Amino acid sequence: MPDDLWQNMILTGELGRHQVHFFNNTGSTNDLALDLSNTGAADGTLVVADGQSAGRGRLAGRTWLSPPGTGLYFSLILRPRLAPADFPKLTLAAGLALCKGLESHLHCQPGLKWPNDLFLHGKKCGGILIETQGLTGAGQTAVVIGLGLNVNTPAEKFGVELRPKATSLLAETGAAHKRGPLLAAILCELDQMVTRLEQADFSGILAEWRQRDIHAGRQVSWINSQGRIITGISLGPDEEGFLQLRDGQGQKHAVISGDISLAHQ
Repeated sequence: MPDDLWQNMILTGELGRHQVHFFNNTGSTNDLALDLSNTGAADGTLVVADGQSAGRGRLAGRTWLSPPGTGLYFSLILRPRLAPADFPKLTLAAGLALCKGLESHLHCQPGLKWPNDLFLHGKKCGGILIETQGLTGAGQTAVVIGLGLNVNTPAEKFGVELRPKATSLLAETGAAHKRGPLLAAILCELDQMVTRLEQADFSGILAEWRQRDIHAGRQVSWINSQGRIITGISLGPDEEGFLQLRDGQGQKHAVISGDISLAHQ
């Protein structure tokens, strides 16, 4: 299946407004992007890999399966005009951008799991990892948005443990997809989301995010920093981007980080 946009990106080192550093295989595109950001890489610089050997998840010890030739693995360097305190909102904005890119390009209906996972038909299909190095001021601090999306990964590529909970666009739609146009669609949405954040429209982003929240109103479990399991109804993210839970006693809990799962899992 020829993918002219993908091949042109590799040959020219450009995709729209974005300068592209392409690698056939690398450890982690986020690591490369963080290194590039330290040497003055321009806002909008993109690191793309055909495969990763050390793709990382958000939580310590988590990896992201990145077989060559089958997925989208990229990291975008941004210097947004945002206060560092607003950077956590980028995770929800990037998730919404990923969702909308797929909706427009594939006409599917993915869902979002707080804070950074994309789901299709109850299984994880994509994830986001946002990192910074050394906070300075608005418009100066480099932020790296890393994204992994299982595009044409065959179901058998997922190990026995992953198979019940991970999927790909190929597995869910029954068709292979060109990565170039898909990447361009997601980047277009990402650019728009960052602009909306800079224009203080997080409330609008949040409203759209909540429409795609797969856990809204459902009973979920969270392990807090003391190792205690909190079970409650998910009220969705608040105006700061933190997840709100209401436990059986009616008490609200603000979840800043950690892993959330449905309570019966």
